[in-house]
Order: sequence, then structure tokens, then C-alpha cells
Amino acid sequence: MTTLKSKLQDDLTTAIRARDELRSSTLRLTLTAVQKEEVAGTEARALSDAEVEKIIAREAKKRREAAEAFDQGGRAEQADRERAEGEVLAAYLPKPLTDEELENLVAEAIAEAKAGGAEGPKAMGAVMKIVNPKIAGRAEGGRVAATVKKLLAG
Repeated sequence: MTTLKSKLQDDLTTAIRARDELRSSTLRLTLTAVQKEEVAGTEARALSDAEVEKIIAREAKKRREAAEAFDQGGRAEQADRERAEGEVLAAYLPKPLTDEELENLVAEAIAEAKAGGAEGPKAMGAVMKIVNPKIAGRAEGGRVAATVKKLLAG
């Protein structure tokens, strides 16, 4: 079992003992998503910490999107709960990149792509291939793509 998954299970046990309903239900749903991923496909397998981290990031994104939807629907109480669940999950994710850190990483990737012969807006794919592994879960794809476009254009 991965260390991140076992940490989630230990924290779930602690939350249940402390009668922390929000934390325990959030961790239960996340562990269920991890277990579903483990048995998906033709053969059951153990997930690496990086794969578990991706699942947690996906669950956190779902919470953000749900909170926005509830806000638009006028259900502030439900939106607040979704945000609170997102904060619980954020504790298990790496610290997000600041705009400055993201721009620096993208600038390095653009320089690397130019060295490989890719230039201008057509270099977007090459730059994304270089920068995505370096960012790995610390920034959303849309934010990364926007920064790459901005730096390639200017």
C-alpha cells in the first residue's frame, strides 16, 4: 500500500474517532475513488503515490466546480460545504505554484523547446510536453496552457 493512501486511511480513522463528519465523509469518498481506480481495468493493482495524488487533485477539482455550481444556483450553504471539503483535500496535495513560479518554469520550457527547433505559437505542444512533468499537480492545466500561450505570444 502506498504511503499516501495509508495516510488517508489513518486520517479517516482519526476523523471518525473525533466525530469529524466533514473530514470523515470527504476522506471516505476520496478513498472510494482510489479503490475504484485500483480495480479499474482488467487487473487489480496498487497505485503509486503520484497516482493517488492525481485522484485527490481530481476530487478537489470536483469540489471547486460543485461549489461554483451551487453558488450560481443560489445554494450558498451547499457551496460552503463543497469548499470545506476541497480544503480538506488540499492538505494532501503539494503546494500550488504561484504565478511567478509558473511563469519561470514555462519560460525555461520555452527556451528548451526553442533549442529543439520549435518556435512561435506552433511550439505550444512541445512546450506543454516539457513543462507538464515539472508541474505535476501543482497547477491546473488550463492555467498552464494560458501561461504558455501568453509567453509564446509575447
